[in-house]
Order: sequence, then structure tokens, then C-alpha cells
Amino acid sequence: MKRGIILLSLAFLLVTSLALSSCGSSTTTSTTNANTTTSTSASTTVATTLTSQVSTTVTTASTTIIATATSTGNWWNSLGTPQYGGVITVSTNSDFQNFDPYNGTTNNSMNFAWQDQMFTDDWTLNPQTYNFQLSYRPPDYAAGDLAQSWEFSATDINTFVVTLKKGINFQDIAPVYGRAFTSADVIYSYDRILGLGDGFTTASPYASTFPFSGLKSITAVDNYTVSFTWAGTNPESIAENMEQASILGCIVPSEEITAYGNTIDWHHQAGTGPFILTDFVDGSAMTLVANTNYWGKDERYPQNRVPYVDGINILIIPNSATTLAAMRTGKIDFDNLGLTVQSVQGMQKTNPDIKIIPTEAAAIDILPKDSIAPFNNINVRIAMQEALDLPTIATSYYQGNANPDPQTLTSYYITGWGFPYSQWPASLQAEYAYNPTNAKALLAAAGFSNGFSTTLYFDSNNDVDLLNIVQSYEAAIGINITLQAMPSATISAFIATPQWTGLAQRSNGLIGRTLAPLRVLAEFTPGNSVNFEGWNDPAYTTIYNNAMTATSIDSIKQYDQQANQYVAQQHILICLDTPTSYALVQPWLMGYNGQNYAFSNLIQTYGARCWINQSVKSAH
Repeated sequence: MKRGIILLSLAFLLVTSLALSSCGSSTTTSTTNANTTTSTSASTTVATTLTSQVSTTVTTASTTIIATATSTGNWWNSLGTPQYGGVITVSTNSDFQNFDPYNGTTNNSMNFAWQDQMFTDDWTLNPQTYNFQLSYRPPDYAAGDLAQSWEFSATDINTFVVTLKKGINFQDIAPVYGRAFTSADVIYSYDRILGLGDGFTTASPYASTFPFSGLKSITAVDNYTVSFTWAGTNPESIAENMEQASILGCIVPSEEITAYGNTIDWHHQAGTGPFILTDFVDGSAMTLVANTNYWGKDERYPQNRVPYVDGINILIIPNSATTLAAMRTGKIDFDNLGLTVQSVQGMQKTNPDIKIIPTEAAAIDILPKDSIAPFNNINVRIAMQEALDLPTIATSYYQGNANPDPQTLTSYYITGWGFPYSQWPASLQAEYAYNPTNAKALLAAAGFSNGFSTTLYFDSNNDVDLLNIVQSYEAAIGINITLQAMPSATISAFIATPQWTGLAQRSNGLIGRTLAPLRVLAEFTPGNSVNFEGWNDPAYTTIYNNAMTATSIDSIKQYDQQANQYVAQQHILICLDTPTSYALVQPWLMGYNGQNYAFSNLIQTYGARCWINQSVKSAH
């Protein structure tokens, strides 16, 4: 109840202070460019109010896991000696309803635990060089999972040749019974996803999400060499598609499809991976046990076979507060579900031994239905942006643990790509600056002198306190927003329907993306399965096509910057801050350093190589 009173008081103060600020400022109307004049009295009031509701900044410097070099040479020696035994317990906020890579990531999947991919992260790379906390894995830092080596053809720039590791066998369970893995398995799995052969003529509807649609053919050079020929000659696109983690790249044995027609049933799962799926209770939990015949070894300690742990338990916990409670009582071993500074402060007080690792998060945004009124008017979208005081929210609500700079498609964390805010022209920066007076003028110019009402549909796990603040800022310029929470499992499907109108906020936004750069650009092209807006802009598509047909990294980056700049100019989304995120790690879980995808898309690597320090766990 006290929390509710605080938020209501905050909302009232926001509306009151913003309204007073607007009344005291002169009106400037612009239909193409925002006025740079801003009001400071409202920001000061908001900052004072927000600061009074939050405690001190989270301390993380002493708890961040960054190994340093030791006298024995290898940087990882300071992490301790790996141990065998024990079970890692983790959680997810979404139920597992898909067990067939053909269906993409729809409704969540965990095939990575038992079905290897060709590529993974370089487990030996020092986190000070690259910490793998972003979704994007630079091609230079890729390592082989099933792949031993890889290269572009010396005679054909659009051909990528992969040499596979030898001595790998499938799990010794039906229907494959431990047979040897060869290049034929790679070809079969890709043919099935893309409809390129082996009796498959229709591609998976999710193939465009990566996008694998540029792959023309896959052929076996021999039993352990596979040649991939692409329609284009874009080296970055080919590398992204080949080396980034994707369920579409999981290798499924042909025997499964022959026996069952698909792998939708969780009982029908087999692969070459380190874990075997032994139990699944819908909406509750998944149980993985170690594959004792797994082929892999720890690259840091080549004499050690993996996995170290006896298994992994995955608990399905839709509610973030329940997840934090499970972390507090030691029922799960880590939590990295986009935790903000507010959600970890209490943990630091009650569980000081838990490691708090700051991680690089994606930006937060709000998606308007740009194709219909009122959001099909760019002045409305600019007005909504100018109504928000991002610097005040960053310093007060996030206590300085956020970057207020607006973002476009590609995250500024990905160096050398995108269109960083510091490079924006002043006129564009002004359209993202706090200016409630000009925001009202823009609404009037768009025909909404009295404002309007709309609904914001949001993932129920998202930060509702932040959305209450947004609601108050927008109300101050006459935009009245009703907040409507939806379960994580349904909101994406809901906003993909033509009937959806208003505003939306999924758990994953569409700007400041930390995914591979060209994959991000593809998401705003017609037909992409995550193009919820149905964005179909010929100018943008032309830039994207130019990027995809470029043959040098420098020219690809130039087109990538153009595409990012265009999205910022069109105000396709409403930008919020980019908060620092946090991962919580129990002191006994070793080897985890906040790496993104560690216990999902790359569980075959991290799940097999992390270990439990039994003595530390016993002491707790």
C-alpha cells in the first residue's frame, strides 16, 4: 500500500509540475523540427520527488567477476579449480512450448542443451577483451562447437567452408543410439529449415528471422567438410548468419524426423549435446541430466571432460518478484532477467554474499502503431518523445545507473556500428529533447489540441513504476494513457495482429538492440516475423538492400549508419533510457560472468563448463 501511495503522489507531482512548467513557457509550433527551448522547473521537481523514493546506488565494483592474469600464466586460473558434481538451478519467465527448431524460438525452446550448433563463444577469451554480455557475438570472437575450423572460399567470396570436428557421437538414446555425427547431419538440419533438399521443399516460416533465406545451397565436400553457398557476397551477413547463436542452427538427427515426423513432443529429443532432457512439467520445470558420453572438453583445462555438473534444473517462474525471492533463499543459482538497480538493492542488504554483476542492457522503448491515427502523424510521435525528460529519469529514478541518450536500432555498445547519439545533428537531437511546450504545439498542429486517449499494452514483467512515470509525463501534454498488462507469452502474438491499436512495450524492445547489426536491420523489413508494426518504407528497404549487397565491411557499416539515422528521423519508436542491468549470481556458481545466453542459446557451452563450488554452497 505504501508503494502505491508513493507512486500516486509521484504521478500527481509530475502532472502538476509539468503543467505549471508548460503554462509558464512560450509556445513555439513546428511541424518538422522540435524547438530546442526546454523548461527546467518540472525536471527539478521530478528529480527531487524521485530521489526521495529510492536508496543509494548499488555497489558493484568489488563483486564483478573479472579474472586477472596469475603467475601461472592463464587469466582464468584466478577463478579457482573446476569441480565435478552438483546441479545448477536456473529460472525462466516463459513456459517451454516448442521443442522443434523448425518452429524457431516461438513460445520458447531449450534445444541448445541437447542439440549442438556449429559455433559458440570463445570460452578462453579474457572478459577484459570481450565479455559476451551482449547478444551480438563479433565474428572475430567466435569459437567452434561442432566446427573445427572455417573460412571463406579463396575462389568464391559467397562460399563459406566449415570443417567439422571428428569423433563426435549422438547421445546413446533412441532413435539414434550413439551413431557418429557427420556432415550429412548438418546438411539435413539446414535443408529441413530452409527447404533446400533431403525431401524438404518449404522453408520454416521463421527462417527469415536470422535471415537464413540468403542461403542457396549446402553441400558435403566430404564426411567432415560442409560448403555453404550464399546468394549474396556480404561478408558480415554471411558471418552473422553462420556464427551467431540460433535455434535454427541446432543439429537434429534425421532419425527423429523419420520416426516422429517432427520433434514437437518433448519426449522425442536427441542430439550431440552435453545434456539429456529427462523430464518436463508444463508450466513448472524442466530437468536435464549430464550426457556421460559427451564428446566435449574444457578448452581452459583440455584434460577435463565436461559437463562438470550432474545436471541442470530449469524452473518456470513467470513472476519476477518470485524469481528474486527464489534467488534470496538460494533456490536458484543466478538471475539475469534484466534486473534494474531498484530490484537488486534489497538483495544487497539481505544477501551480501550474492555477486552483483553490472551488464550492458538494451534500450527501453515504446512501440506506437505508426500505421494508423493518431500515431501515423510524425508530429504526434515527436510530441510524445519531447514530453519525456530522459536525463531526469536517468539521474533520479535510475540514480545515475542509466544512459539518457536516445538510441536508434543498433546499440551504442556495439562499437563501430549504428548511429550513436553523439553523431546526431543538432536538429535531430532537439526532437528528442525534453520540451513539453513544443510537444503541445506539435499536437495542436497535428489536430489534437485537446490531446487524446490511448492504451499501452505491456509485458507484465516490465517495470510498471517506470511506465507510471511515462504515463504522467504524457498526461502533462494531454495524452492520457491507460496501462494494460499482458502475460509475456501472449503480448508478442497480440501486437502482431492487425486489430491491435495504441502503444505496446514487449519484454525486448526494438531499438538499442544488442543483436548482430544486419539482423537488426532485417527486423524492419517487410515480412520479417518480428516486424510487428508491419513497417514497409521503400526508402528504408532501399538502404537495407544496399547494405546487404555491399561487399566490404566499411561500406556495410556506412549503410548500417544510414538505416539507423533514418529510423531516428522517422521516430518509429518512443525512446526511453538505457538502464544498466544486473545479474545476480550465487557465490558457489563458478565460471559465470554475466554472459548473455549463457543458460539459454549457449547452454551447451556455459552449462557444461560452469561448476558448483560444493564447499561454498555447503557453508550457506
